[in-house]
Amino acid sequence: MIRHSEISDQDVRRGIKALHIQFGGNSQLQIYGTLGCQSGKRMQRKNRVFFASAQAAIEAGYRPCGNCMKEAYKKWTGSRIL
Repeated sequence: MIRHSEISDQDVRRGIKALHIQFGGNSQLQIYGTLGCQSGKRMQRKNRVFFASAQAAIEAGYRPCGNCMKEAYKKWTGSRIL
């Protein structure tokens, strides 16, 4: 996990180009999604984190975004039903 507040925008662009950054997340809400998600674009920089993979986000305790990752979110909610 990479915190946006700890790196420059130029480093973010390099990470995306090198595929070290493929997903973004909100550290306050513990949600991750695609980099183009409209919900993620409204997020404050201090709350934004980046992940190399969906698996890395899940291992960090984040859940899929219901807006941009509908199928993964449905699977996540289905796995939480008792």
